[in-house]
Amino acid sequence: MVAIRQWVVRRAWAFARLYRVIERLVVALAPAWRWLGRRRMEVVFGAVERPLKGLLFDCRMCGQCMVAQNGMVCPMVCPKSLRNGPCGGVRADGGCEVDPAMACVWVEGWAGQRAMRAGGGGPVQALAFQPPLDYRRAGRSAWLEVALAAGEQPDRPGSPDWPGPPDWPGSPDRPGPPDTRCPSGPLEAALRRGDFVVTAELSPPDSADPDEIARRAVYFDGLVDAINVPDGSGANCHMSSLASSKILLDLGCAPVMQFTCRDRNRIALQGDILGAAALGVVNLLCLSGDAVSAGDQPEAKPVFDLDSLSLLAAARGMRDDGRFLSGRPLSCPPQLFLGAASNPFAPPTDARLVRLERKIEAGAQFIQTQFCFDLDALRRFMAAVCARGLDQRAFILVGIGPLVSARSARWMRAHVPGVSIPDALIDRLEQAGDPRAEGRKICIEMIREIRHIEGVSGVHLMIHKHERLVSQIIARAGVLEGRREPPRRLGLAAVANA
Repeated sequence: MVAIRQWVVRRAWAFARLYRVIERLVVALAPAWRWLGRRRMEVVFGAVERPLKGLLFDCRMCGQCMVAQNGMVCPMVCPKSLRNGPCGGVRADGGCEVDPAMACVWVEGWAGQRAMRAGGGGPVQALAFQPPLDYRRAGRSAWLEVALAAGEQPDRPGSPDWPGPPDWPGSPDRPGPPDTRCPSGPLEAALRRGDFVVTAELSPPDSADPDEIARRAVYFDGLVDAINVPDGSGANCHMSSLASSKILLDLGCAPVMQFTCRDRNRIALQGDILGAAALGVVNLLCLSGDAVSAGDQPEAKPVFDLDSLSLLAAARGMRDDGRFLSGRPLSCPPQLFLGAASNPFAPPTDARLVRLERKIEAGAQFIQTQFCFDLDALRRFMAAVCARGLDQRAFILVGIGPLVSARSARWMRAHVPGVSIPDALIDRLEQAGDPRAEGRKICIEMIREIRHIEGVSGVHLMIHKHERLVSQIIARAGVLEGRREPPRRLGLAAVANA
């Protein structure tokens, strides 16, 4: 099956043309299908569509086919069932994050899209936004749906250039997020002022004691503009991101609540968005989430009802349009500052800029990247970002953190998707008498250089459960010097010791 799918991808332009011919034929005979009756024709179409598309495209019969938009590859083969990919977990060799033995279907699809454009297989919008699945249609014929919908909507789901329903939040036809609102909180205000901001990560504890968060947050006092709170990072269970964010908010901090699609369906996600906003948590980082196989409970059921793009679009629709995904109105829309993640250096690298643009179109106002240790690669990426004007549409924060040894650097380069660590940095760590101190020195040097890269609005520091080290790096890097308004000092030490 895999060999056939890859053979089709190499000839995607030809199969795209064939797909269009079949679509036109099916649509032309729509009156006959209506006369014969939908129930009867579902049986007939399914008997043909299921084995044929299954053989050629590894189709999973979701009923909302998009193989023609994804380079003639069914994206539902993705273990995360992402409708908008690729995720940031693609391995260096193009392998899947969840199953390293299989190629990422989105990498294959991207190759198919290139083949379609090169071979004249018809117009195709690269990584076009896709609304989430309607699970009521699973197992039904997408071809029959296209035929029966003919004449009802001009752009059909079976067409390679179908952009999604015009009224869906995040559709390319919709205007961008409003820029006339008052800042939702200190983070957005600092970014709008043009300050070079600093955010850092604080992992929720394996505890029900809120004081554990206060004792660790004290190291960030007066040094960071906002504190990221992971949501089950690594697919492991910790105190919830929402509760941890509320604890930080009560301390006077500005939390960035990370929000993943792995564990909740669209109903729960929308409810939590409202709950967070009601509690005063306005900074929301929308993520697809790590696969459950990465954590210590791999037997758990993954959800992935939405993905990072459709979650962004849903949150934006709630804020800007004042309605749920169902269309039901909200009496009080949430005030939100929406963010997304980017992994600029994960395969397929030429697709990452397009994916970043899709996230901004869906509603992202700020972006936090994966770890960056290769400044030359970052400069090239940011030059492309600026050339496309994306730095004017969203604030880019570059992920950074200290390396502790040459061995750990090699492990990260080999196992953490999208992390590129130059040999020169590894050599410095190997030759250093104190690798940990050298790693901190490298981190400080990089922060100082990143500050002067065009289009970068700040840095995001990630050091798991080493908050004291984060504060030392920020202070020594001098990254807050010259700011109009530095982060407020809250006196957290007195609170933590109370």
